[in-house]
Amino acid sequence: MKNQKSIVFLSSFGLILTACFWGFGFVVVKDSLNYIGSIYMVTFRYTLAAVCLSLICFKKWKLISWRYIKDGCITGTFLFLGYVVQTIGCSYTTAGKNAFLTTIYVILIPFFSWILYKKKPEWYIFVAAILSITGIGFLSLSSDASSLLKINKGDLLTLLCGVFYALHIMWTSHCNSQGDDPLFLTMLQFTFAAIFGWILSPIFEGTQSLHLLGNSRVIISILYLGIFSTMIAFSLQNLGLKYVKPSLASLFLSFESVFGVVFSMIFLKESLSVRMVFGCVLIFLAVVLAETKFQFFGKKKENIVS
Repeated sequence: MKNQKSIVFLSSFGLILTACFWGFGFVVVKDSLNYIGSIYMVTFRYTLAAVCLSLICFKKWKLISWRYIKDGCITGTFLFLGYVVQTIGCSYTTAGKNAFLTTIYVILIPFFSWILYKKKPEWYIFVAAILSITGIGFLSLSSDASSLLKINKGDLLTLLCGVFYALHIMWTSHCNSQGDDPLFLTMLQFTFAAIFGWILSPIFEGTQSLHLLGNSRVIISILYLGIFSTMIAFSLQNLGLKYVKPSLASLFLSFESVFGVVFSMIFLKESLSVRMVFGCVLIFLAVVLAETKFQFFGKKKENIVS
C-alpha cells in the first residue's frame, strides 16, 4: 500500500512537472521567434524528439505496419498543424495569452464527439463552454471602445491550434482503442511531424534559418523544446495517466496555462490587466470543469466524512 501511494505521488508530481515543462515552453517559443522561423522551430523540435525517442525505444520499430503508418501520419499531421499554428500565433500575441487560449481544445473535444459520433455532451460541458467563451472575450477582445469586437490575429491562430489539438487527441484515442502501442504511435507522430516540417520549411521560410543553428540561444531553445517539452513531457504524461485517476491527472495538466502566464510574467516581463486576469480565471475554471466536473471536491468531502 505504501509503495502504491509512492507511485501515485511520483506520477502526480510527474504530471505537474509536465505542465511546468509545457508552460515554460511558451516562453522559450516566444523568445526564440526573434531568431528562427516558426516552421523551422517546430521541425527541429520534432526531429530531435523523434530521433531521441527512437534511439531509446528502437525495438518498437519491429511493430511497423501500414496501419501504424496511416495512424502515425494522421495524428502527426494534426500534431504538426497544431504546433505550427500555435507557434505562428505566438508571434502576434503574448506567451501568456497563447498558453491560456490553447486550452480551448478541452472544451472542443466533447462537441466534436457530438458531431462525429452523435455523443451529446453532458450539461457541465455546456456550462464550461459558456465560461470559456466569456473568458476568451475578456482575455482577447480589445478594451478600446472603438474596436471592442476586434480580436488579435495571434489569438485567432491560437484558437485554431486548439481545433487541431482536439482532432489530434480524438484520433490518438481512436488509435489506442484499436490496440495501437501508445509509445510507438508517439514515435511515429514525432517522425511524421518532423518530415512535414522538413518539406514545408524551405518552401515557406527559405534556407536562411538554417544558418541560425550557430546561435547558442537557438540551440538551447531547440534542446529544451525537443527533449524536455516534447519527449520527456509526453513520456511523463503517458506514465502519469497510467497511475493517476483521469480527473486528477487532467487537473494537474491544466496547470500548463497557469505556468505559461507565470513564466511569461517572470521572464518576458509580460503584464496582465485585471480584465485579462478575470478572463484567465474563467478559462481555467472552464477547463477544470470540463475535465473533472469538480469531482475532486466531492472526493475530499467523502474522505472527511469517513
